[in-house]
Amino acid sequence: MPKYIQVVTTVDRREDATRIAQALVSKRAAACVQVVGPVESTYRWEGALETNEEWQCFIKTEKRHFTTVRKLISAMHPYEVPEIISLPILQGSREYLGWISEQVK
Repeated sequence: MPKYIQVVTTVDRREDATRIAQALVSKRAAACVQVVGPVESTYRWEGALETNEEWQCFIKTEKRHFTTVRKLISAMHPYEVPEIISLPILQGSREYLGWISEQVK
């Protein structure tokens, strides 16, 4: 099992993405959060096809912090059903992965 993960969430306002990013890093639940956007998302919600502008957060952390990250995002997220997915980081430079571990002690 990979030790490191990237968690992804998406919100509809840059301000919300920044708030989530700052909370995760300040609580040492994440080493880094990259906010990217705007991106266009198309999805079905409550039976209707929706297309909206959103901001993505790419959260780098260790797998052991996923529950903390999930809970913090859920508490701060404006959506009824927020995207919170975890992707394994299968490989990376030893230096960068070590840096992640130092940040999320």
